[in-house]
Amino acid sequence: MTATAMALALGGVTFLLAVIWGGPFIRILRMLNIGEQIRIEGPRRHFTKLGTPTMGGWLFIIPILLITGVLNLVSIISDLDVLGNSILLPLLTMVLFAIVGAVDDWLGIKRPRGVGGMRARWKFLLQTIIALGASLILKYGLKPPELVLPNVPEVLELGVWYVPMAMFIIVGTSNAVNLTDGLDGLAGLIAATAFAAYGAIAMLQGQIFLVRFCFTVVGALFAFLWYNAHPAELFMGDTGSLPLGATLGVVALMTGHWILLPIIAIIPFIETVSDIIQVAYFRLTKGRRFFKMAPIHCHFELTGWSETQIVQRFWLVALLSGMFGVALALI
Repeated sequence: MTATAMALALGGVTFLLAVIWGGPFIRILRMLNIGEQIRIEGPRRHFTKLGTPTMGGWLFIIPILLITGVLNLVSIISDLDVLGNSILLPLLTMVLFAIVGAVDDWLGIKRPRGVGGMRARWKFLLQTIIALGASLILKYGLKPPELVLPNVPEVLELGVWYVPMAMFIIVGTSNAVNLTDGLDGLAGLIAATAFAAYGAIAMLQGQIFLVRFCFTVVGALFAFLWYNAHPAELFMGDTGSLPLGATLGVVALMTGHWILLPIIAIIPFIETVSDIIQVAYFRLTKGRRFFKMAPIHCHFELTGWSETQIVQRFWLVALLSGMFGVALALI
């Protein structure tokens, strides 16, 4: 079996595994009363989502963990080179960020309405610590290309600046995908597209193990979208959005093409920028708003776009940007 066929097959197997256990998983969440809390100041149509099961990130994280773990075990106990140890870094990053997100979701559910989940400073501190560990492993363990620029044949070395830059990318992408997770199917579609794009880039580089991991994630996300498509039966919560963004950042760093991340993950990037603009404008003008609401998908909701229109149009932009990003990596 060729590397491409193996990667696509892994995506299909992971999709089937996640879809099969998705129904029982949702029933378990309902039995435990693990339901979504809705922002009071958000669009009114979101109130219909109140109580929808959340922490759905485990639906795709557990199959990814199982598939990747089994393949690594096969590689260890046999001569078959099915999956490389380098994939353990994005996998570990995913699990650790998922734990942080799960604690945040759990506190948000169990605390009184309006109190919220984990304090922002503690969540950011935990994200930073995990990102520091991942960055040090990248720099001194895996030693991927530190920076690859389009149309520049030489790999650029960042020296001591690589670790803080890698930390910024991991934490920043994690929170950017978290901001994107506000509409049914949006974060899942955008993340799946970005992982597919970086899977294609890894394939061009001959990083076969990374290709397999990326398409395993894509398959698992498609299964999640089976239940998260509008009207959603399940939300990923911070349990899913935080690890998706962090893992995407690690994958981008492993290819060396992390400079293309704002293009390949253009929607999370725009969502983050819109939030920054809104906060800065609000403070500078002492209470005025630049957008009707931030992040920007909320602005389009309040201008009259339906949820389905926003998700489909944002995904089309993400798909074209992903294709453009892969094209730049070919230069």
